[in-house]
Amino acid sequence: MKYKAEFALDKNIIYLNHAAVSPWPLRTRNAVIHFAEENCRLGSLNYLQWIETETALRKQLQILINAPSHQDIALVKNTSEALSIVAYGIHWQMGDNVVITNLEFPSNHIVWESLSTQGVELRIADVTDCTDSSPEQTIFDCCDSHTRLISVSSVQYARGLKMDLPRIGEFCKSQNILFCVDAIQSVGALKFDIQQCQADFAMADGHKWMLGPEGLGFFYCASHLRDQLELTQYGWHMVEDHGNYEAQHWRAASSARRFECGSPNMLGIHALNASLSLILEAGLTEIEQRVLRNTRFMLDEIDARENLKLLSPSNLDRLGGIVTFKHKHHSANGIYKKLRQQNIMCAERGGGIRFSPHFYTDQEQIRAAIDLANTVTE
Repeated sequence: MKYKAEFALDKNIIYLNHAAVSPWPLRTRNAVIHFAEENCRLGSLNYLQWIETETALRKQLQILINAPSHQDIALVKNTSEALSIVAYGIHWQMGDNVVITNLEFPSNHIVWESLSTQGVELRIADVTDCTDSSPEQTIFDCCDSHTRLISVSSVQYARGLKMDLPRIGEFCKSQNILFCVDAIQSVGALKFDIQQCQADFAMADGHKWMLGPEGLGFFYCASHLRDQLELTQYGWHMVEDHGNYEAQHWRAASSARRFECGSPNMLGIHALNASLSLILEAGLTEIEQRVLRNTRFMLDEIDARENLKLLSPSNLDRLGGIVTFKHKHHSANGIYKKLRQQNIMCAERGGGIRFSPHFYTDQEQIRAAIDLANTVTE
């Protein structure tokens, strides 16, 4: 495979944990080394070029999610920060409610639950048994005339349930409900079209399927909503004329930079820029096809093992790159520990073992890991 050489993983490691933290491509390692050496020798001499890289990263992210403009993209520390920008930027009314699912990662639960002090009710749609049917309708059934926002993960982190985002987006528009998407488990692995799904807000860290470092992610905010979100952080970087340090008067930037209060993470920017250059070179269509091919392969291999039981949806239309299963006779924790002892990078999630290979992952490695999970004892 063309981009296999970009990954220099230790030959003794089988890496099936991209839904947690991904290894970097060689070009990302090289970009970090180059940036560090340049900074060491020249300090900030080339800072204007660094800003060009920052702009290039916004444009890469624009392409990655099909945003109308790169000015719709804010660079933030992580998904949780972006969710907090939304949660504490909306002018809530007593009695408003927010709807999420019961399968969300804590970041997409805690932030909305914290709004109880403002009289906002959190409603949780139980989609546990909807993995192959219609979790979206279960979400809709939780809504009423006081629902201000629906917030869901594009792909649920524990068992990989993929939501029908365009369907939710259409419902939200028809009911005048804001739509927020935690896209961390899809961007970089699956095609994600912000305009097609009609999301008002979307966010994701760069350290999972985008193959970048921790500490840098994106926040998309629809342009017509930017000035409606109350700002909760202020600083030199979020003003319109952010290079004029002597200005006595200021206004928030009209672009999504208004949500970036201080100095950018330039090291992370150079790293993620390199990682996304690989994603875009390989092509979103090709990557998605390979990720889903690996997913189909895992479903078939798990189904063929007498000791393993699939916990993820069996319908491929409901899956992204995450597949979770359990051993019929041994605990998930025991099997997980045995797999890790054999240098198989995976996660214990959703009551079982979560595998999340990327587009470059060799299927023979996946088969070897499933074989071991099938035969190992605690």
